[in-house]
Amino acid sequence: MEDQKRTIALIEDDPWLEPYHQDISDRITRYEKALNIITIHSDSLLNFASAHKWYGLHFHAEHQGWYLREWAPGANAIYLLGDFNQWNPESHPMQRKSNGDWEIFLNYHQYKDTFTHGSNYKIRVVSDMGTMDRIPAYANRVYQQAHNNDFTAQVWNAAPYTWKHENPAPPESLLIYEAHVGIAQETEGVGSYKEFTERILPRIKEAGYTIIQLMAVMEHPYYGSFGYHVSNFFAPSFRFGTPEELKELIDTAHGMGISVIMDIVHSHAVKNTAEGLNLLDGTDHLYFHSGSRGNHEHWDSKLFDYGKWEVKRFLLSNVRYWLEEFHFDGYRFDGVTSMLYYHHGFTTFDHYDKYFKGDVDWDAVIYLQLANKLIHDFRAEAISIAEDVSGMPGLTRTQEEGGVGFDYRLGMGIPDYWIKLLKEKSDEDWDIHEMWHILTNRRYKEKTIGYAESHDQALVGDKTLAFWLMDKEMYFHMMIGDENFIIDRGIALHKMLRFFTLTLGGEGYLNFIGNEFGHPEWLDFPREGNGWSYKYARRQWSLVDDSRLKYQFLSNFDKAMLNFVKDQHILKALPAQQLNMDDTNKVIIFERNNLIFVFNFSVSNSIFGYKFRVPKPGTYRIVLNSDDKNFGGFGRVDNSVDHFTDEFRYLSIYLTNRTVLVLRHVE
Repeated sequence: MEDQKRTIALIEDDPWLEPYHQDISDRITRYEKALNIITIHSDSLLNFASAHKWYGLHFHAEHQGWYLREWAPGANAIYLLGDFNQWNPESHPMQRKSNGDWEIFLNYHQYKDTFTHGSNYKIRVVSDMGTMDRIPAYANRVYQQAHNNDFTAQVWNAAPYTWKHENPAPPESLLIYEAHVGIAQETEGVGSYKEFTERILPRIKEAGYTIIQLMAVMEHPYYGSFGYHVSNFFAPSFRFGTPEELKELIDTAHGMGISVIMDIVHSHAVKNTAEGLNLLDGTDHLYFHSGSRGNHEHWDSKLFDYGKWEVKRFLLSNVRYWLEEFHFDGYRFDGVTSMLYYHHGFTTFDHYDKYFKGDVDWDAVIYLQLANKLIHDFRAEAISIAEDVSGMPGLTRTQEEGGVGFDYRLGMGIPDYWIKLLKEKSDEDWDIHEMWHILTNRRYKEKTIGYAESHDQALVGDKTLAFWLMDKEMYFHMMIGDENFIIDRGIALHKMLRFFTLTLGGEGYLNFIGNEFGHPEWLDFPREGNGWSYKYARRQWSLVDDSRLKYQFLSNFDKAMLNFVKDQHILKALPAQQLNMDDTNKVIIFERNNLIFVFNFSVSNSIFGYKFRVPKPGTYRIVLNSDDKNFGGFGRVDNSVDHFTDEFRYLSIYLTNRTVLVLRHVE
């Protein structure tokens, strides 16, 4: 029986989707069927997502020994080798079990002096394609040996970490600080979890951010991949310290009332065979699609087969693992567009057909629906964010409403727009109507994280907003008292573009580490092309700490605008309402949550007695002014002066160029 009568909330909110009623109904049905099969098999989705408690290396207290289990149906033989047996390739064979599983047991009393905390081990897999030494798929500690750069799994039997703080409740204002532990220090090297905990967390707290989004947590063999070519999905990267030190970082953040979400990469995996999952049992289809479909030619990586039972269980267990073991508060899912479509997003999304017809990978859609249910089943208040550029309808609606179940999507078009604007148009040619449209055009009831720039814009080959605005002048004219038109323009627009994005771009906001104070230059990891230098793989905190430099002004404004939106509950308020659009003077005025936001993007027009109509008569007072001297402005407006409406509800103010003012009605 066709399910054409089903009432679907997603379509009720967007009648343009009515022609796709059957497609969306099928999306719900496929999800319900997949969940039902899992529930019948495992009693619950949470139970299904517990493969990490079976596979990998585990100490069994009752049996007094270690079990190592691996799923490798294509293997002909598997051996355990390591420090404990002097890397003997054949002395410790694993036993083949059912369903492609292999198992070995090491008695504690026999191996208590050799198979110990920190011991290195691997598995040797013999298959039709030959013999390879590999790292177990569920290894929870992987380490790179200094003497030969070889990655090995490690026995990790540290004392259990004692958690001091509960996960905090989700903040009302999602103000996300995107951070990478390795680059968070100023010295030329790799930062640690401990350094981040001691030195960076207090900065984030003082700056006013409420969530940290940690990048590059899962182990990756190449540091320069930014953590996006994952090899070992259950192992926190050794580069930054121990698993316990990562837990302490998260625990300390929780004690500050800051949530911590992880940048999770389930969109692809590294191709490496020595470290990763590729060809683990000697076949190309263990975790990935076979043949060319299993290769992401643009990213030079491998693609998961989301329709495969064991792959779903592996990835869903990975979702549960980080929430349970490390107390993360949720995830930002990387590369969702690549997951959703066979073309991986390399097309133009110009018609609804693109979201529902032949190019959609429904197995990936089902996986993401299940992952989001799992996240919220494990902790109802956990946060899930999708990195998607396609704008698939329903991505952030519940599965029952016809959606995929994410809480938020990233507003990826916003930073692209700002960079395009700065690259291609002079300030005089900015189109204020286009600016308004880009910042406010999003799907009804689909929550968005707005951002002016992220790590993508900081990478070598691109420029941050600050560098687009000020470029090489930042090297010579950031000293206070050094007057420079380019720096003045850059500081003014840096504040305005970020505040415009924060107040209009969504129900949350994201900033990349250091960009809040206009960190100069780009981000470039050590590589052959730069002589393996760490010069650009760090954050220069001394710039914002130096009272002689202008970076402090951008930091001051960033703190002020974040505290303002928190105090005024802006991100939870109803959408902004346009009050005035003035092309001649490049002025945009809108109301949100009973506050009046006045943006003057004009190059030179500072206007005495600028008049515009407001919703409510009475007295208005300036509560935020980007032109304040404390923010690197010129102090042209007296914030203490009250402004009064006339009999027609018109307000008259002194509106300076390249300034944003916020006014509040005074009773």
